[in-house]
Formats: sequence, structure tokens, C-alpha cells
Amino acid sequence: MEKSNLFINDDKAGDTMIIKGIDEEKVKKISKLKKEPQWMCDFRVQAYHKFEELPQPYFGPELKIDFDSITYFRRMTDKVENSWDKVPTDIKNTFEKLGLPEAEQKYLAGIGAQYESEVVYHNMIKKLEEKNIIFCDTDTALKKYPELFQEYFNKLVKYGENKYTALNGAVWSGGTFIYIPPYTKLDRPLQSYFRLNSEKMGQFERTIIIVDEGAELHYMEGCTAPTYSSESLHAAVVEIYVKKNAKCRYTTIQNWSNNLYNLVTKRAIVEDGGLMEWIDGNIGSCVNMKYPCCILNGPYASGRCISIAVATTGQIQDTGSKMIHLAPHTTSEIISKSIASSGGEADYRGTVRITKKAHHSTASIKCDTIILDELSKSDTIPKNIVENNTSNLNHEATVAKISKEKLFYLMSRGISEERAKELIIMGFIDRFREELPMEYAVELNSLLKNYF
Repeated sequence: MEKSNLFINDDKAGDTMIIKGIDEEKVKKISKLKKEPQWMCDFRVQAYHKFEELPQPYFGPELKIDFDSITYFRRMTDKVENSWDKVPTDIKNTFEKLGLPEAEQKYLAGIGAQYESEVVYHNMIKKLEEKNIIFCDTDTALKKYPELFQEYFNKLVKYGENKYTALNGAVWSGGTFIYIPPYTKLDRPLQSYFRLNSEKMGQFERTIIIVDEGAELHYMEGCTAPTYSSESLHAAVVEIYVKKNAKCRYTTIQNWSNNLYNLVTKRAIVEDGGLMEWIDGNIGSCVNMKYPCCILNGPYASGRCISIAVATTGQIQDTGSKMIHLAPHTTSEIISKSIASSGGEADYRGTVRITKKAHHSTASIKCDTIILDELSKSDTIPKNIVENNTSNLNHEATVAKISKEKLFYLMSRGISEERAKELIIMGFIDRFREELPMEYAVELNSLLKNYF
């Protein structure tokens, strides 16, 4: 994936079906087009009415979204292909410019690609199918695995939690469904890639991941969109179930265009001895509100969130994490790295709660921000609660500018000022980069060089 391919303004492909604006009849129409069971149509209608009822979030950046101007459903092809050659040419060309076929061949166990509202390509190496691993788009899972789907859908993130979970419930489309059987471990990641390619488009994928007892999974996702003059909207929901002694790592690099609102709810529940890791990269978007959450539900469960947020001109990154300790001997770690430049705003907003029953638990929060000029700003807005006297919680936060001493030292060694700043910034985010596969770390370096 090359630096020159970050934002591509392709011509529109021929549309099969477009639904713009939202009301009850349009919500029902989406369900009908997808040939869903009646219970899902009813669910969508209930979620829509909740969306109408709920106000905008009371915290964070002001959201000025014209919901009537958004396109909520755009079908580009009527089937999910498992052969790259069968994907429609205009869609295939977009993903090829982003390097997807090469990534699949080099280091992935399976890949899915969503373009606008629906997944257009999905494939998995044969040996994983033989292990009874399920890796498909969420629409297919509803039809092919109805009992498993209903067991986990809307159980961890309820549609009525906020205006955007309700909107997702009403118009959700696409996303990833994964089930890893007990004691099954993958030696390569699974990946999905999400592309918003049209002006005033909304993308509302729904992702459900179940990692059964003793199993392990690394899932990665990437997201991009071209730049237009008007706003687009991405409002996804992710539900992850980490069973006893299981491990799940969810790596995200979101490189949205700066005309997009990114409003995502991500939550995992972790049972006895399980581990959930969020590796969360936030680049681009005009407003980003995202707080990956771990509910530590079983003894000795662990949660980690390592994130980076980059805010430049006209951008607000309101990010962080939530760790909820419900059981004894649980541990959590939050490492948040933020960079603000050219008038951008990078804020940390997080919650850590150690409940009364979660005795002998530990939590660690470390928030570091670099502000590169006088126009930019950053706030740290933590909410830390400990409800027993046998647990420990540590919170450290720093806000700094680029050190003049470090800059002088590097420049005295013959390094240009621009290159010296780049080296300092790359060193600042080392803790995040070292958690990425090599290919993603290289791509992150290329992305950041475009900003500074």
C-alpha cells in the first residue's frame, strides 16, 4: 500500500440501488432488498424509532449532520465474490490501488472488502474452512448461521444506547462475522477493508466476533474515503466475545478523509483468563468519537488499548478507551498517544471503573500528547472509579511540545529540521507502531509523513 494511494477520487460506478434519506418505509425497504427475516425488519423499525427519539450525545464535539442528505444504502453488486477476478472492474480498480490483492497474498489468512454499503469480496484460505472457522460478511451470517447470529447480535451493544447505535441498528449493512472454535489458533491475521467512495455516503457496518474457549485471533481492519466538499458519515458497531482463556487482538488503521464523521461503538466482553487487545489508529475525519471498551467479566481477565490519534486543520479527535472491571484479579492497560498540529484538537476521553466485586484488580492509564504549534490544543478528560480498597489504579498524563533540546541535538548532527521533527514524532509513537505487523507499520509511517 503506497502513500500516493491514500485518497482516490474515482468516478462513480453504476448504481444498482440507492436509498437516500431516512424514514420508516426506507428502513423497511433496506430489509426487503436484503431479503431478511421478519424479525430483523421489526428490529430495524424499533431501532429507527429510537434513533428519532434520542438526542445528540451530550459530551464531546458538536455534531452537525444533515441526516436527510445522507445516502444510507447503495448496492454496487448483487453478490459477494470469492474470486478477485469476478469483482466489478471499477470496484476492483479502487481496491487494487490500495494494495489489497498483494496484502492478501503476502500475509493474510483471509480478507473481506466492503465498498459503500455491502461486502463485495470475501475469501479465506482452505485450511481455515477445514477447522470450522467462520469468516464471512454479517449479512451472509444472518442467512447462513441464524441461530449463532441471534445468540450474539445486539447483546453486547444495545441499539438504544445512543443516537448512533440506534441509527446503525436501523440501517446496518455489511461488516464482518467471525467465529473461532475452541482451542483454534490462527498463524496469520484475518482482515477486512472498508471503502466509502461516494459523496454524502453513510457506512453502517455491523461486526460480530466470537473467540471461543482457548482460541486465538488477530483481526485487522483498514478504512479510507476520498475527499469531497460535503460530509459523509461512518457509524459502525462492533461486538466481540472473548471466552475463557481466549485471546483476541483487533487492529484498526482508519485513514478517513477530513470531511467524514466517524462515530463508532466498539465493545468486548472478556471471560475468565481471557485477553482482549485494541490496537487503534485514528487518522483523518473531521470529527472522530471512538472509545473501544473491555468489560472484564471473569476472574483474571485482561484488557489493553493502545491508540494513536492525529488531529490537523479542521479535525477533532475525541478518542480514548473504557475498561470496566467486574471480576476479581482483573487487569487493564490504556496507552493513548495524541498528536495535534495546524489547529487540530486531540482529546483523550476515557473511563476506568473497578467495581466492588473486582477485588485485587489493577488498572494503568498513560496519556501522552505532543502539540506542534500554538494553534492546536488537547484535553484529557478521564473518569476513574475504584469501589474497593484492594485494587490499584494509576493514571499518568503528559502534554508537551517538541523538545528544543532534542531538536537541537539532532540538527547538530547534520539532520534537517523537518527530518528531525519527523524522527521525534516517530519515536513518540513507537509504543503503538511496535504492536503493528511490519506492513502496517510501514503504511503508518507513510500516512504520518503526509501530515507533518
